[in-house]
Amino acid sequence: MTAPARRLPPAAATTAPATLPPAGLPGLDPAWSRLVTAEDSGGVTRTWHLLDNAPALDDGAPVRGTILAVHGNPTWSYLWRRLLGPAADAGWRVVAVDQLDMGWSERTGVARTLPQRVRDLGNLTDALGLDGPVVTLGHDWGGVVSLGWAVDHPDQLAGVTLLNTAIHQPDDAAVPAPLRLALASGVLGRGTVTTPAFLETTLALGHPALGRDVKDAYRAPYRTADRRGGIGAFVADIPLGPTHPSHAELERIADGVSALGAAGVPALLQWGPRDPVFRDRYLHDLAHRLPGAQVHRHEGAGHLVAEDVDVVSPLLGWLDAFLPAPDAAGPSPTSGSPSNQPADSSERSPLWAQLQERRDDGSVALVEMTAGAGGGPRAVSWRLLSRRVEEIAAGLSRFGVQAGDRVSLLVPPSADLTAVLYACVRIGAVVVVADAGLGVGGMTRAVRGAQADVVVGALPGLAAARVLGWPGRRVSVTDLAPASAQALKVEASLADLAEDGRSVLAGGGALPPEPRPDAEAAVLFTSGSTGPAKGVVYTHAQLEAVVRTLGERYDVGPGTGLVAGFAPFALLGPALGARSVTPDMDVSAPRTLTARAVAAAAAEVDATVVFLSPAALANVVATQGQLTSDDREALDRVRLFLSAGAPVAPALLAGAQRLMPHASAHTPYGMTEGLLMTDVTLEQIEAEAPDSPAAGPGGVLVGEPVASVTVRISPLDDDGAATGEPADVRGVTGEVVVSAPHLKDHYDRLWLTDRAAVRDTAADAPAARGADERWHRTGDVGHLDHDDRLWVEGRLSHVIVTGDGVVTPVGPEQRVDALDGVRRSGVVGVGPRGTQQLVAVVEPEEHRPRVRRGPLARARLADADLASRVRAAVGLPVAAVLVVPTLPTDIRHNSKVDRAALAAWAEQVLAGGRLGAP
Repeated sequence: MTAPARRLPPAAATTAPATLPPAGLPGLDPAWSRLVTAEDSGGVTRTWHLLDNAPALDDGAPVRGTILAVHGNPTWSYLWRRLLGPAADAGWRVVAVDQLDMGWSERTGVARTLPQRVRDLGNLTDALGLDGPVVTLGHDWGGVVSLGWAVDHPDQLAGVTLLNTAIHQPDDAAVPAPLRLALASGVLGRGTVTTPAFLETTLALGHPALGRDVKDAYRAPYRTADRRGGIGAFVADIPLGPTHPSHAELERIADGVSALGAAGVPALLQWGPRDPVFRDRYLHDLAHRLPGAQVHRHEGAGHLVAEDVDVVSPLLGWLDAFLPAPDAAGPSPTSGSPSNQPADSSERSPLWAQLQERRDDGSVALVEMTAGAGGGPRAVSWRLLSRRVEEIAAGLSRFGVQAGDRVSLLVPPSADLTAVLYACVRIGAVVVVADAGLGVGGMTRAVRGAQADVVVGALPGLAAARVLGWPGRRVSVTDLAPASAQALKVEASLADLAEDGRSVLAGGGALPPEPRPDAEAAVLFTSGSTGPAKGVVYTHAQLEAVVRTLGERYDVGPGTGLVAGFAPFALLGPALGARSVTPDMDVSAPRTLTARAVAAAAAEVDATVVFLSPAALANVVATQGQLTSDDREALDRVRLFLSAGAPVAPALLAGAQRLMPHASAHTPYGMTEGLLMTDVTLEQIEAEAPDSPAAGPGGVLVGEPVASVTVRISPLDDDGAATGEPADVRGVTGEVVVSAPHLKDHYDRLWLTDRAAVRDTAADAPAARGADERWHRTGDVGHLDHDDRLWVEGRLSHVIVTGDGVVTPVGPEQRVDALDGVRRSGVVGVGPRGTQQLVAVVEPEEHRPRVRRGPLARARLADADLASRVRAAVGLPVAAVLVVPTLPTDIRHNSKVDRAALAAWAEQVLAGGRLGAP
């Protein structure tokens, strides 16, 4: 792309001396401001304004280093005002510069280019005598300038930290629309210099909106056109093509950043995903160049991420973790480290091992129940599946997919999905799985956040990717007409890849080397039932440990027929060596599954094991009257039944066991971060009454930890927070903390979330486990009984703190659910924490159909009899008992009561809002 010469208004050439900012700007201590002289890149002495917290540092205390902070366009060093005080307390000097022609620094009258700005900054730090260690911090185009300084000063550099910025524009990606508009002929000068339009547009990007006083502080140095010349010059200096004067410098910096990454320079990237300019593709590029970087996407934040969220605490936490003070050990890095790998690598069996071992086996590997126009189920042999996986793997490699590349799979459960998934893991590509149950918004956040290099999809997924602008080259599961392929930007089909792969293999080509055990294998997105969905990263070794744990616990392996109404188990079937089938259902709507569909699937694989989600199970039990004698005969052969993903009522499990009378009914406890932590049978649940001593304050019995899993409890304090050290305690309610070889490695690009979810209990861990073992904070609250069994009492975020103490919701809900006429309930707290009032919301047995106004519409106060019985069952003061036709549930599982939505609605009702409105 060629960048034409752009002329700025005469005001851009105006000169003016540097000045100090006026007093009274919110959050800015005048003691931090100073003026410094230094030669610019042309040898002319210039005066800079900068913020410097050196006066706030303790006299005599050692300074850990300097944070060199560089703002972008059109902000100034005011952007970093929240950092200076806390950094001084932590022993770090902060030097936050106003770049020349910006903020309160000198107006030079020169339209400065990127090479000049990088040299300007270097000359300034020389004048200041900054000799290291230095950590750079940059935002917007200040990020590029700060990285230029980092590349040029490797001996002084200790680390790089960035907010939204970019150092490379992909050839196949359009320049962001706001920049195209700002650079348009006839717009540049008027939009950036003559008028404050560019400045005002930037200040409007706050999430939430910036206060008027903060906006005025940002406006202060740019009140007149002759003060805004640097804003226009900065925009004009955006290098859109190789002929631009700054393009070569940008390429030099980009290459230098890659070299910093290869050298292992510590890095922290904090990002606002709602930025209309610096989108996730630029974060992806930076993360690729800095592979050891800690990355956190602040959900909901945008371009002005430093204003939208707290970026200071994460920065200081990162400094403590990766650049600790000389006299402090500092916590170990918690993201991306293989600390949960199985200790004995000799146990390793790659996920594709069964496919290799059974490549000549003509017996059934999997069955598709919805085979399409051909009608009827379609069986796929181990031989065919193994060959197909190898062909697609070779084809993907020829297509350009390399180890570490991300491949997003937008394919419903099928032989195609199985084949492409195993092909990806075989060549070391990282599969990204975000199912349609997340909804369009959740899927968009997931796919954009993961920044897939390739998208493999069926037609609905490809259409969504095209319309919503999801990243990645496109591969279609089926062959498309040329016009459709062009419209969807599809470059190849799976058949094309398989054909290319056959040619490669037939010509003597080989698959790439097998990936390392500690290499990333998959990013699996959580349900998002208690917040935005998170990408959970598993390594190959951790997924292999999942397979091994499932196989050993439930004796699933070669010879097992597996009906998987839960996508992860369908995909793990080939790794377990089991014949697997997914019933005919809409996987994004589990309640569509019927008893007949389960029986038909069971008959196809002679099933001995059935796994269903609780939402699917409810409809299966409800439709059992449709079963034929042949259907019941197929279900009679099942020996093991599993249901997990949400709490399963004993009555529902009992109903399933009546359908499968010879099966042992189990309900494992786990999460996306650890698919199997504990296990309990229906018989064990029925043997324990909800009010037994073991139940303590109530809860769901989820059983004893499975082999290799350790469970600890972090006790709750009086405010309902899990502040206690995780410990092996009995009968104490707290957050459930788990450790296992098959636990996830880390959250994808959510470094802060990962830090919060990890507890170091090495001193408490058995000696047989590694001293560097990490533990996962599940977010669930519960307790261990005296038989080492775990009882779950709810989510930590749903704990209620009344004036009488802490209340966990599951126990009261269980007692209300046991009442005649109650289908299920939700118990929530309203009001200020510490004085919250309990509200019980009941869904009656006489279930009414969902109405268009939402699940909480047509609510009513409970009648006197029901209210009295509910209050007696809860056993605590209850401010109100409400009745709704249908309780709100999470979008993915369709079975967990959405207590957060329920609490917000109940708060409105008790505050005088209309009862029938959600």
